[in-house]
Amino acid sequence: LLKHPRRNPRQRPLAVGLKSTVKMRRLIRAKSSMARAAPQPVAAPISATNVASLIDDVRAKTERHVWRHMTPHAAPPPAPVVTARGSTLHRLDGSEALDSMAGLWCVNVGYGREELAATAYDAMNQLSFLSPALGSVPQVELAAKISDLLDYDRPAHAFFTASGSEANEAAFKVARMYHAANIANDPSGPLRHKIIARHRAYHGNTAGAMAATGQAERKIGFGPQPPGYLHVPPPYPYRASTDPETHCADVVRQLDETISFEGSETVAAFIAEPVMSGGGVLVPPEAYLKGVREVCDKHGVLLILDEVVSGFGRTGAMFGHQHYGVTPDIITMAKGLTSGYQPLGACVVTADVFDRFRGDADAFPGKVETTLPKRLQHFRQINTYGGHPVACAVALKNLEIIEREQLVERAASTGDFLTSTLERDIGDHPNVGEVRGKGLLIGVELVKDRATKEPLDEPAANAIVARCADAGVVIGRNGSTIPGLGNVLILAPPFVITEDECVRLSGAIRDALQG
Repeated sequence: LLKHPRRNPRQRPLAVGLKSTVKMRRLIRAKSSMARAAPQPVAAPISATNVASLIDDVRAKTERHVWRHMTPHAAPPPAPVVTARGSTLHRLDGSEALDSMAGLWCVNVGYGREELAATAYDAMNQLSFLSPALGSVPQVELAAKISDLLDYDRPAHAFFTASGSEANEAAFKVARMYHAANIANDPSGPLRHKIIARHRAYHGNTAGAMAATGQAERKIGFGPQPPGYLHVPPPYPYRASTDPETHCADVVRQLDETISFEGSETVAAFIAEPVMSGGGVLVPPEAYLKGVREVCDKHGVLLILDEVVSGFGRTGAMFGHQHYGVTPDIITMAKGLTSGYQPLGACVVTADVFDRFRGDADAFPGKVETTLPKRLQHFRQINTYGGHPVACAVALKNLEIIEREQLVERAASTGDFLTSTLERDIGDHPNVGEVRGKGLLIGVELVKDRATKEPLDEPAANAIVARCADAGVVIGRNGSTIPGLGNVLILAPPFVITEDECVRLSGAIRDALQG
C-alpha cells in the first residue's frame, strides 16, 4: 500500500500507480502507508515528453485490452487517474477534477483515507480470507453494527454479498423462500413468486436484479428477462398532472391495484429505493412509503428497500427510509457501507423474516410450518467474497469515521447548501425544469421548455456533462435508462465536499448551460 506525502493541493500531483509500468515507478515518491518500509528515494524529474509518452502508452493499452463500463468507445480515454484526495481526482497529466459523483455514488467519506488503507493492511495480514459460512470476527461485528444502526425492535440479521446487485438477488430469493416457509399463516405462500418494482428504478446488473430494474435501455438486447418481475410507476411530482398529495395517493393506488390484478397470492415482494437515484433522483412525497407499507401489509407482500445508494448518510439520514418512518422487511446495502474502499454488500432482514429460516422449530417459536423438507429449510446460498474479513474490517472503520466526523449531519447541511446554491445559480435558467434532492443526492432536470416540460434531448444533456468535464468537474447523468428521458444531471459528491467546492460545482453547471 502506497501513500502520498502531504503537499500543497495546488501543486501538480505526483503520478503513481500502475506498478507494472517501469516508467511509472520512476514517478512515485512514496513510503509504506504503515511505515513498515523505508521511504523510497526521490526520483529524478521526468520530462513532459516522457509523461506524454507514458499517457499515450496507457491509452493505447486501454484501447487494445480494456472493455470500459458504460462506454461506446467512440473517443480515446482521458488521461488515467492516478490518485485522489478528498473530492479531487488527480490525473497523470497533472490535471485535476472535482468528483461530484463520489466515484459511483460510493466514496462517502472521501478519497485518500489512510486509516482505511491501514485497516485493510492489518486485516489482510491477520486473515486474508475465510469462508463466509465460518464467520470472521469482522463479519460478526459488522452485522451487529448494522443492526444497531437500523435500531429495529428485534435484532436484524445480515447476509453479506460482494455487491449491491448480489444483495438484491439475495433479497428476492429470501422473499420467495420466506413465503414458502410461511404456509401455516398463509396457505398461498408457495405460490408467491412475483417481484414488483418500479419503472425508472435501477437494482443491479445480474439477471434477477436487471429484471427488477425498470430501465428499458439497460435491458434492450439482453432479453428475454427472467419471468416473474412486474413494474409500476414511481412517484414523480414534477411531471404529475395533480398536486403532490393526490399524485402520491394515485401511485400508491396503482401498486395496490397491480397486486390485486396479478392475484395477491402470487406476489412475494415489492422493491423500491427510498429516494430513486439512477432513475433521475426522484424524491417521493412524505406519505408515499407509509402508503406502500400499508399496501404491502394488506396483501401479505414483503417490502424490500434498496438502500445501495441512499444508505449510510447519502440523503442526510443514516438510511434513506428513516426519513419516512417505515420499517422494511428486507433492506439491501452496498456502496457507502465501505465508501468504495472494498467491495461489499448486504441483504439485511428483520428477525421475523429470519425466524422462517431457522432449522429447529422447537427451539425457535418464530419458526412456522414450511412446505420444504427439513434439509432444505435453511437459506442455501453462499457468496465466495460475501463478508470478506478485509472488506468487513474496512466497513467497520468506515462507519466509525462517518459517526466520529458526523458525516451524516454534514451530508444534510452541505446538501442544503449545494441545493440552494444551484437554485441561485441555475434555478431560473430556461433549460432547468427542477432542482431536487435530499442530502447529497441531487438531480437537475433539464428541459427544452419550462412551460411544456419537454425533456432536453440526450445529445444536448451530454454536451453539458462534457463541458463540465472540460472545466474539471465530473458530474453524472441518468444515461441509458428511459428512452427520451435521460435528461437529469446527477450530483452525489463525497460528504467531505467543501462549500467552496460546491460553489465551483454549481458554477461549472451554470457555465456549461450557457454553452
